[in-house]
Amino acid sequence: MPTQEVKRKLTAILSADVKGYSRLMGEDEKGTVRILNTYKEIMTGLVQQHHGRVVDAPGDNVLAEFGSVVDAVECAVEIQKALKTRNAELPENRKMEFRIGVNLGDVIEDGEQILGDGVNIAARLESLSEAGGICISGTAFDHVRNKLNLGYEYLGEQTVKNIALPVRVYRVLMEPEAAGKVIGEKKQKPQKWSWKAIAAVVVSILVAGGLIWNFYLRGPQTERAKVEKMAFPLPDKPSIAVLPFTNMSEDPKQEFLCDGMTEGIITVLSKVPRLFVVARDSTFTYKGKPVKVKQVSEELGVRYVLEGSFQRSGERVRITAQLIDALTGHHLWAERYDRDLKDIFVLQDEVTLKVLTAIRVKLTEGELSLGYGKYYGGKQGLDCYLKIMEGNDLVSRRNIKDNNLARRIAEEVLAMCPEVPMAYLLMANVHSLDYWFGSTTSPRESVDKAIELVQKALAMDDTIAEAHGFLGSLYTQKREYEKGIAQGERAVALNPGDPTVIAYYAMSLNFAGRSEEAITLLEKAIRLNPVGSHYNHISSHQLGNALMLTGRYEEAVSAYKKVIQRTPNYIWAHVMLAATYSMMGRETEARAEAAEVLRINPKFSLDFWAKTSLIKEQSVKDKVFEALHKAGLK
Repeated sequence: MPTQEVKRKLTAILSADVKGYSRLMGEDEKGTVRILNTYKEIMTGLVQQHHGRVVDAPGDNVLAEFGSVVDAVECAVEIQKALKTRNAELPENRKMEFRIGVNLGDVIEDGEQILGDGVNIAARLESLSEAGGICISGTAFDHVRNKLNLGYEYLGEQTVKNIALPVRVYRVLMEPEAAGKVIGEKKQKPQKWSWKAIAAVVVSILVAGGLIWNFYLRGPQTERAKVEKMAFPLPDKPSIAVLPFTNMSEDPKQEFLCDGMTEGIITVLSKVPRLFVVARDSTFTYKGKPVKVKQVSEELGVRYVLEGSFQRSGERVRITAQLIDALTGHHLWAERYDRDLKDIFVLQDEVTLKVLTAIRVKLTEGELSLGYGKYYGGKQGLDCYLKIMEGNDLVSRRNIKDNNLARRIAEEVLAMCPEVPMAYLLMANVHSLDYWFGSTTSPRESVDKAIELVQKALAMDDTIAEAHGFLGSLYTQKREYEKGIAQGERAVALNPGDPTVIAYYAMSLNFAGRSEEAITLLEKAIRLNPVGSHYNHISSHQLGNALMLTGRYEEAVSAYKKVIQRTPNYIWAHVMLAATYSMMGRETEARAEAAEVLRINPKFSLDFWAKTSLIKEQSVKDKVFEALHKAGLK
């Protein structure tokens, strides 16, 4: 049977989409669709005027082709000018701004459609463009440079998704004063070649040839991960796990600096809404273990893995880092940094920015402004940081003995560095657990004290998402449900990628009677932190509660068991598991869990449970109470 001939051609491709389209749709679907259709009509008319045709226009995307790249770029400029005029009539939050990419490349014709790298590059250029802006490829620039009354800014060679070689990228400058200018290009001066220079070039060619053989012809150095073997579905946005940096210093005391470097990078990355970042608790389970990138990718369900090392000598540090695409096995970026110790926090942001650039996540203003350097500086600050981490670890064990140890550490930290807001959060956690454990003479005073401490932390820095989430949970403890939900919403808005923040918000929703919403959020929180234990119990325990309250008992049992497996003496997981078994009619298992409750706290009583239970609906609260009584608790 004869093979169908593939028809190819060289054409100019224009690709456009709306910046912030999901937000616009979320706020006003009908209005957004109406404006989008109007703007598409304008764009189609301008494409036709410039001798082009619209190939496809799904959703907020527009794909067009032109016989001339000059026509394509002229059309892109006219589109942006026309839409800018239209947007001037709209409120700031309703403006619809397109990003446009233009490429001159080879494509495959498939009926009315065009396919291939030429189209893919145009789409990638679009994603590199600013809202209301235009980016063009080097091939397009070479043809339009002296033909249009425009300026250009060279953005360098960019590595783009699914394209083997880097692409030269230029931003179109549409301002009249920029006409004829090309910013950023480096002109090479003529050089006189010596024998030494020629020899160096020959050596370079040989070295480059060896690298090409090693990395491309012989195959990638890192074994590829397989999507079908991943323990979790691969997210629909860039996903990354940051492995604990290896301490190469001879002094094991430098471990805290090494860990701080890793955690700082994770903290900043998690604040990027378009990036899926596995939480620190999960990635630190690999600390000190010889693991392969393939294994990490498949166990955590991520595409990208960042690994590195840390070495200190005197007041100098050396950081190496490399970013690997686990699906291809290719090293996207690798770098070595030699810095003064005082620059360690600046270096965290520098490494993070490199990572984001390598995986093409566009930053918005402020996304790199938060880091540990904001709170910790010098030896005293680092000591403070270490103690806070130790205190948080004790708090996470969820028992009276460790909570009392955490109290002493919190007191030391508050005396040592009262200017650090996380010190107040640690002590607030201790007071909150006093309420839950019944280890206080006045539960209400404990909650009020915890709220006061969190508010002090927020007075120092109102942008700490975890503090807002925690405050929301404390308001819920006081049965001020709407205030709790409001703080949870504020926390998620500040840091939508933090699993602890999401879990706090879900807790407030759950006890207020919105358990179905809570389940969705808690599943997301657990996906972000799939194997870590630090604060993971919040998500798993609350998921168990939400599932139990919606009658999904088997799933609730599974969630509670996961909590108990990590923290065997966490009394509330045993309490709620006893209630769930009782509701299911599994009396033997219910009584066994009730016995565990009394083992952990022989003074536990249903009266105490009734006073501390946060379930808003009294009929639901009564149902759980009866189930616990049936299980043997009094």
